[in-house]
Amino acid sequence: MVSKLYKEKILILDFGSQYTQLIARRVREAQVYCEIHPYNLSGDALRSFSPKGVIFSGGPSSVYDEDAPIPDASVLDLGVPILGICYGMQVLTHALGGRVAGAMEREYGSAVIEVLDESDLLHGLGKREGVSVWMSHGDRIERMPPGFEVLAGSRNSPVAAMADRSRRLYGVQFHPEVVHTPGGQRILENFLFRICCCSPTWNMTSFVRKTVKELRDSVGRDRVICGLSGGVDSSVTAVLLHRAIGERLSCIFVDNGVLRRGESDEVMELFQGRFGIDLHMVDASEHFLSRLKGVTDPEEKRKIIGREFITVFEKKARELGEAKYLAQGTLYPDVIESVSFKGPSATIKSHHNVGGLPDVMKLKLVEPLRELFKDEVRQVGVELGLPRELVMRHPFPGPGLAVRILGEVTPERLEILRSADVIVLEEIRKAALYEKVWQAFAVLLPVRTVGVMGDERTYEHVVALRVVDSQDAMTADWSKIPYDVLERISNRVINTVKGVNRVVYDISSKPPSTIEWE
Repeated sequence: MVSKLYKEKILILDFGSQYTQLIARRVREAQVYCEIHPYNLSGDALRSFSPKGVIFSGGPSSVYDEDAPIPDASVLDLGVPILGICYGMQVLTHALGGRVAGAMEREYGSAVIEVLDESDLLHGLGKREGVSVWMSHGDRIERMPPGFEVLAGSRNSPVAAMADRSRRLYGVQFHPEVVHTPGGQRILENFLFRICCCSPTWNMTSFVRKTVKELRDSVGRDRVICGLSGGVDSSVTAVLLHRAIGERLSCIFVDNGVLRRGESDEVMELFQGRFGIDLHMVDASEHFLSRLKGVTDPEEKRKIIGREFITVFEKKARELGEAKYLAQGTLYPDVIESVSFKGPSATIKSHHNVGGLPDVMKLKLVEPLRELFKDEVRQVGVELGLPRELVMRHPFPGPGLAVRILGEVTPERLEILRSADVIVLEEIRKAALYEKVWQAFAVLLPVRTVGVMGDERTYEHVVALRVVDSQDAMTADWSKIPYDVLERISNRVINTVKGVNRVVYDISSKPPSTIEWE
């Protein structure tokens, strides 16, 4: 963590809310550094973190449940402001002698509150009725703890916001972090700046400056190996490290045979030519395709590509000579998931990106992006001078086009998908949609359909078009792109990609579907 580098930090204790990451994103948007930790962080860890303020997230539990998540009591002795959100507010109430009870009716969705006091936390909302907020709770505050006063109320929640100003303790029954609470960002900023007295010093310029210094100090004169895929995360990692340690960074780019058209040349030209990075390309396309021959199961494809990548990468890394560190583009959502108090989620499918190398390599990890969300990584890329088309590049799975070809991966089927993929991205960019959607790509289906082309009967492949809107890929909805864009994509694919006579549009959301088809 970079917490030691930042004097002003907000600690977010996670009680299991689906919105916890969103709280962190909103705090970061206010240019204040924050970290998420499990609700049961020890007293020593709480004091060591030395926060300017603490936020209790919401959560699905009731404070009266037998196994209800309750924080270490010492958090109340830190002497810093605390904001409890939904369940977090109920935890404060329960811990300080108030009473929490079941609400008359469960309140989920849009609601209106009356602001009774706008002097600090609710400053700027206006002392008025009809303020829109987003509720999600089954319990409510029946009796506030001694020393608290009501700041806002609603029909179903007479105590919708409360405060003990002498101890700088605050609570809101609603969720200010979601977009459905229009004044939510203002409320969070009131807590950060008016109550915690934070300064807006968290930005990517300061991040780059401090991270470069930390990398130089920690790596010293040793060498670092970095796997470069051409995606946003690995690209930013490589350029950031190159700025810090220069020629002591060696990058390896593995062409696994399932990349997009021209991708290898683009990566080599940009990073070796423009940035002068020591980049070694390994063309292992025939090796990977031979291992994938006859394989149709998606999980098996992923495992084969992951296993063979490690083999190829390890061999090349050994050829480059002794190194002490391995750089990876781990992001903060991955870190949060690994420390979630709820435990590991069910495995839907193997992760898109290959993580880690065998212990036999004995390399220490360097993860300079592990405190950043995806949008912050993009900002770092801009700060480092990476071209916008790369910084804004859509996520691309580690197994590449192998998981966008349903069924066996063959050179012929790869050529069909690559040709369709080029058209999809060209038309999405022409329509100025590329930076508005989360992902857009083509999928080659393992079916053939009857068609008529030039008065002749055809029996050829089907291409599915997948375009989705999302913020973080945790959930996604299919994009309602204009019909004329769909029409142009369909016409071009059918007319110019040999072997395709039908294009369909995927209108399923995540959940229940995933973004990738495999």
